[in-house]
Amino acid sequence: MSNMDKKYIESLIQAIDLIDDGIHIIDASGKIVYYNRAAKFLDEIDVEKAIGRHILEVYPSLTFDTSTLLKVLETGKPIFNMEQNFVNYKGDKISTINSSLPIMYNNKIVGALEISRNITRVRELSEKIVSLQRELYENNKDLNEEIKKSKAGAKFTFLDIIGQSKEMLKLKTLGTKAALSDSPVMISGSTGTGKELFVQSIHNSSKRKNMPFIAQNCAALPANLLESILFGSVKGSFTGAENRPGLFELANGGTLFLDEINSMPLELQAKLLRVLQDGRIRRVGSTSTIDVDVRIISAINADLSDVLQNKQLRHDLFYRLNVIGLVIPDLQDRKEDIPILVEYFIKKYNDKNNKFFIGISKKVLQIFMDYSWPGNIRELEHSIESAISLYDGELIREEHLPFQFKNFHPNKTYSTIDTNVLQPLNKAVEKVEREIITSALEQTNYNITKAATLINIPRQTLQYKIKNLNIPFK
Repeated sequence: MSNMDKKYIESLIQAIDLIDDGIHIIDASGKIVYYNRAAKFLDEIDVEKAIGRHILEVYPSLTFDTSTLLKVLETGKPIFNMEQNFVNYKGDKISTINSSLPIMYNNKIVGALEISRNITRVRELSEKIVSLQRELYENNKDLNEEIKKSKAGAKFTFLDIIGQSKEMLKLKTLGTKAALSDSPVMISGSTGTGKELFVQSIHNSSKRKNMPFIAQNCAALPANLLESILFGSVKGSFTGAENRPGLFELANGGTLFLDEINSMPLELQAKLLRVLQDGRIRRVGSTSTIDVDVRIISAINADLSDVLQNKQLRHDLFYRLNVIGLVIPDLQDRKEDIPILVEYFIKKYNDKNNKFFIGISKKVLQIFMDYSWPGNIRELEHSIESAISLYDGELIREEHLPFQFKNFHPNKTYSTIDTNVLQPLNKAVEKVEREIITSALEQTNYNITKAATLINIPRQTLQYKIKNLNIPFK
C-alpha cells in the first residue's frame, strides 16, 4: 500500500470518527475490527477493549438471534432502521435504531458494518408519558369530571374554532354531527390549519367526553417503539421490557388521536387495521389479547391523493379510518376569516402581555389579505404575537411585522421582481425561491425543520434548495 493510500485511509477513518452515530465493523467471525468515537460514548466501552473481541462478548445481553450485525453476517441481506435493545456493561438499558450492511469481497461475506442511532432518551420519555397517563386514568376515581377533562388533554371545543366563512361554518356543522357518531374520523389539512382543534372538539362533544383523550404523533417514533407505545409490552419481550399497557388500553372508553398517520410504517399499519377490525389488541411479546373500546381519530398533513398514490397509507386502512372525512382549508382559501382571527389573536396577546392594541392598520390588513400564508393560521397567530410582544401602540403597523413581510407588497408577489424586464423563467423562479427561503430561515433563526414547515416543503427538499441556490447558512 502506498503512502498516499495510507494517508487517504487515515483521513477517512478520522472523518468517520467525527460522525455522531455509532459505527461498528465486524469480520466474518463476528469479531470487532472498528469502533468509532460515538459508539464508545454509546456503549461506554474503550475502543482498545472492544477491538478483536467477539460482538457477543462485548454485548452479552445480545444473542445470535437479536444481534442485527450477526443476522446480516448469517443472511447476507442488509437490515435498515431496526430497533435493537441491549444492556451495556454498566447496566444501562440502551435502545438504538440500526442499519446493518454486509461487506462483500469476491462475492463472499467478509464482515458487516452497522450504523447505530441512540434513541434511549426518546424511548425513556415516551414510556414516561405512557406511565403518567396510566397513573392518571387508573387513579382518577377520586377526581371530578372537570379535572379529568383538563388532565386528559382535550381542552378545545367548537366554540374555540374561530371562523365565519362558509367553509368553516360547514365544517363545524359536520364536526358536530361527527361527534354524535362513534365512527372513525380522518382529518386532513396543511400544517397550521387547526386540525387538532377539530379533533379535540369532536371528542369534547361526544359521549366519550368524560373519558380519556390521548394523542400520539406517528412520525415522532420508530416503528418498533411506536408499536410498544400503542399496544403495550410484557416483561421480557425485549431487553428492559416491563409489563406496560399501551395507549389503546389507556384510551379504553375514550378517544385515541393518531396524528400524521401516513408516517406510520406499513407493517404497523397492518397491525392497526387488525385492531380496528377485531377490537382487540395484543401487547408486544404476549400471546393473549385484550378487548378495547376506543374511537380512532386520525390526521394527515398532506394531500390525500398524494398519500395514497405514494403508498404512504394502506388503502384498506384508509377506507377503515376515513369513514367520516373532514378537509380543513388553507387560510388563503378562507381569507374572509382573517379580520376576526386578527381580532381574536390581538385580544389573546394583549391579555398575555398587558398591552393595549386595538387593531391593525389598513396597510397591514391589505398585506394580510394579499399574503399567501404558507404557515396558515399558526403563521398569522405568530405574526400577531411577535408584534404585540415587541412593540407598543394602538395599531399594528407594517414596521411591526415579522421579516417575511418586509419585502412584501400588496398585489405583488415580491417587489424585487421587475415585471417590466423579461428574464429567463428559471432565473426568475430561482430568485423568488431564494428570497422565500432566506425569509423563512431568518424568521426561524435558521432552524431547517421550522423553516421547512413554514413554507410547507419537506425538510430534505429545503436542504437541497439551500445548497443548490447557494444560500448562506448561519
